[in-house]
Amino acid sequence: MDIVAQTFGIFAAGNLARPLGAVILAHYGDLLGRKRTFVFSISLMAVATFGIAFAPTYANIGSAAPVVLLMLRILQGAALGGELPGAWTFVAEQVAAPRTGFACSMLSSALAIGNLLGALAGVIVNRLYKPAEVLAFGWRLPFVAGGIIALLAVYVRRSLTETPIFRALQNKGELAAELPLKIVLGSYGRGVLASSALASLIAVTIVVMFVMVPTLIQTSYGIDADRAYEAVSLATACLAVSCICCGMLADMLGASLFLVVCTPVLAASVCLFFALLPGHPERLFPLYALAGTSAGVLAGIPPMLVESFPPAVRYTGVALSYNVPYAVFGGVTPPLIALALRVDPLAHAHAVLLAYAAAFLIGSARMVRGQKQKPSVQLEALPR
Repeated sequence: MDIVAQTFGIFAAGNLARPLGAVILAHYGDLLGRKRTFVFSISLMAVATFGIAFAPTYANIGSAAPVVLLMLRILQGAALGGELPGAWTFVAEQVAAPRTGFACSMLSSALAIGNLLGALAGVIVNRLYKPAEVLAFGWRLPFVAGGIIALLAVYVRRSLTETPIFRALQNKGELAAELPLKIVLGSYGRGVLASSALASLIAVTIVVMFVMVPTLIQTSYGIDADRAYEAVSLATACLAVSCICCGMLADMLGASLFLVVCTPVLAASVCLFFALLPGHPERLFPLYALAGTSAGVLAGIPPMLVESFPPAVRYTGVALSYNVPYAVFGGVTPPLIALALRVDPLAHAHAVLLAYAAAFLIGSARMVRGQKQKPSVQLEALPR
């Protein structure tokens, strides 16, 4: 098997492990506490990342080497599955309701910055070392750095306090009496479906606009690799700033109204990008920057996921609704679009627009039903 295919296969395994890790970590997050699970997930990430950094090679242990790497990547994916939903749940329950959008958007911005730093780390390593040196040891350096950052995060999180909402659940004896996953699937199926549709918007946008586009513009529009990755770095930086602004706007408007108003803006920017770039490759940077800025609309979705589930099963509901569609769409979107491009030159744009249409309809339906636009702090009754 080609080594590139093997590499992508190993890293894809991590994405497939996300839903399982999400459900397991979220289970304990709902029963034992947000903070304890929040600390454990980043500790698990640190162990897996350091493990990859110092993993033995084929020369050391033979055919067991790729198996070890695969297991570490699965462990890393499982930790990641509980990490972001846990972070959204934790901050949403720590801050006052009118600032939930802003708090969650800070996490979304930090995620974008992390992706940008990861890309820059790859660029730096490849510029500092020769190809043979990169293969020998250079590829390990970003993982060492990532492991150190994860350890620092463990230290910081240990000083955090449990969320007041979870403490109230404990004090009143209102933690879930049944398996949280069973309660979520049995009593909040509509919330799972709506939240999964919204999460698919995040997955499709990130996969198409920030993963596939850099390769697409090289193969289809004749843009060289350096310009392509400089452009995606610019778009990612714009996304990081825009997330915070959009989070504050979501607090002002309410999450549902924000999504209804801003989703068409995101759709228009994506249409402009794919419509104008083929004939005007010199406009790559402003068009990509506009698309990256508009993608900040995604920061308005996490508060909607959080408010879709009552506190006692919130972690499980958010983790399930986010990770399952992300694993599915993150895995199937690239090959499906590659096939569709044979008959539809704008298949990538149409895939994104379809996801935007679904998000727009969900936001509109929420407004029509008059659902609360702010995360609830009420302790709702659950099946006992």
